[in-house]
Amino acid sequence: MGWKAAEKLIRHWKILRGDNVMIIRGKDKGETGTIKRVIRSQNRVIVEGKNLVKKHIKQGQGHEGGIFTVEAPIHASNVQVLDPATGKPCKVGIRYLEDGTKVRVARGIGASESIIPRPEILKIRTTPRPTVLGPKDTPMDLVLERTYDAKTGRGMPEL
Repeated sequence: MGWKAAEKLIRHWKILRGDNVMIIRGKDKGETGTIKRVIRSQNRVIVEGKNLVKKHIKQGQGHEGGIFTVEAPIHASNVQVLDPATGKPCKVGIRYLEDGTKVRVARGIGASESIIPRPEILKIRTTPRPTVLGPKDTPMDLVLERTYDAKTGRGMPEL
């Protein structure tokens, strides 16, 4: 990628995988769907079941060839997140709550200024955390051991 293309990349993404969006331009204009994948290097998103194109795949080892229907990426500027209160497309803004948490809010003309919830699919880890200790993991009794006492200063290295 050249420097001109790198300048045009979206720096602060407001569309996340799992968001409900409406397509505002293109052949599927006016239809709604869920974001299946975000391709940040190209400023594009794949919407589930939308922007379907025919793809010709040549036969090879281990798979058959033929004509398949696949979902093509759509530019991120051609989709808008749906307002959870009104169900209409809206711009996305960011606000900090009283407790300091960062949330996305619906913005724009006719928007309800309601909080857009974080998609549930983002809370599921693709690779689960290991539950069994490996040979290089530190045992829990050593992790929880107190090696420094603030009152007496015991445990400080001699400088």
